Amino acid sequence: MASAETCKASYYTGGGTTASGERFDPNKLTGAHKTLPFGTRVKVKNRSNNKTVTIRINDRGPFITGRCVDLTPRAFKALAPLSQGVINVTVTKV
Repeated sequence: MASAETCKASYYTGGGTTASGERFDPNKLTGAHKTLPFGTRVKVKNRSNNKTVTIRINDRGPFITGRCVDLTPRAFKALAPLSQGVINVTVTKV
């Protein structure tokens, strides 16, 4: 990833274990990225309202073209209502 990445973000739910081996917790500020190392902290900024949240990468995904990050519901709600489903974001390493 370059210093910043612009793409779409979504949120995901589920359960079980993340790709890093952690238990998925929808109430944590974590997320999934295809290539960033586990433990990387990134700032995710909603491009339409400038709200930001800092998350820690602990999973892999998303696997939908045009999306670069999947967020837990708690992280997504810090940026937009869950009803939006997908938002335009900028992702920057912290």
